[in-house]
Amino acid sequence: MKAMLLREVKDLTVWQDPLSLEEVSIPIPKEKEILIKVSACGVCRTDLDIVEGRLPPTKLPLILGHQIVGTVVDKGKDANKFQIGDRVGVAWINHSCGVCRFCRSGQENLCDDFKATGKDVDGGYAEYTVVSEDYAYKIPQNYSDEEAAPLLCAGAIGYRSVKLSNIKNGDNIGLSGFGASGHLVLKIIKYLYPDSKIFVFARSERERELAKELGSYWTGDFGEVTPFKLNAIIDTTPVWKTIVLVLRNLEKGGRLVINAIRKENQDKDFLINLNYERDLWMEKEIKSVANITRRDVEEFLTLAEKVDLKPVVEVYKLEEANKALRDLKEGRIRGAKVLKMS
Repeated sequence: MKAMLLREVKDLTVWQDPLSLEEVSIPIPKEKEILIKVSACGVCRTDLDIVEGRLPPTKLPLILGHQIVGTVVDKGKDANKFQIGDRVGVAWINHSCGVCRFCRSGQENLCDDFKATGKDVDGGYAEYTVVSEDYAYKIPQNYSDEEAAPLLCAGAIGYRSVKLSNIKNGDNIGLSGFGASGHLVLKIIKYLYPDSKIFVFARSERERELAKELGSYWTGDFGEVTPFKLNAIIDTTPVWKTIVLVLRNLEKGGRLVINAIRKENQDKDFLINLNYERDLWMEKEIKSVANITRRDVEEFLTLAEKVDLKPVVEVYKLEEANKALRDLKEGRIRGAKVLKMS
């Protein structure tokens, strides 16, 4: 099969093409695994973090990609959840132990034995992939393959961020950053909290225009002041500076939820800009999102089946994965980026 392989971790500004198109063996499914013929795979900012070493991969060479949509074409002898021909998806969560206190309490995203698709095991920048049937999901029929791929990370992790933000209907909600996850979060909030106003911070006019098209109440750059204080802010940006800038718009007792695994320049921006009295006092909170659970994915896909949450997508060929990563790195963003297999 064809696959885009990462063989070395390096800064993308120095190394323009970190992935190489190669022929590798099609994986063979074990007892409870299914073999998926990949049709589409989303390109995530976390993939950039892996390529550039902020989130080091645990294996090399590695096939990136954790927003996978495809068809079951083979399965192990003990795999019974899906049938050959079923359309399924694979998300970031690939494995958890199932027995630790976190797994037993529904927090498998915090499991010490958590393994991530496209980081700890091979992912979907390839024509085929395998996964345990327990970590695969039926895809809603009202979405194309390309539309469904971003639901599995940008959508699911955005949904978890909304749950963690303690939003109430009528609250003023800020979205810091407006890429793949941000524009899906906006759609989620508009459906679940129809009386809330949504305020979008984005660095580019292109992103702000998309936010307006999708129904945001206000848009502006990160340094601007919102006309009303915000009860909650969900951040999806890659840096710390934006967090510090938007915190000053948070209402007393409000919560800022950081939807990111890594920040590119956190030490410098954090030490220079964060001011306790201005940014955190009056019982403001900062809460991080760590991975997702299977329940998050299942709940979000159920929601997506009922509601038109279809993402805006930019489609690339498998062999254009390097270009997709560069476009993401350089801020050429309008919605979600998806690789489409030929």
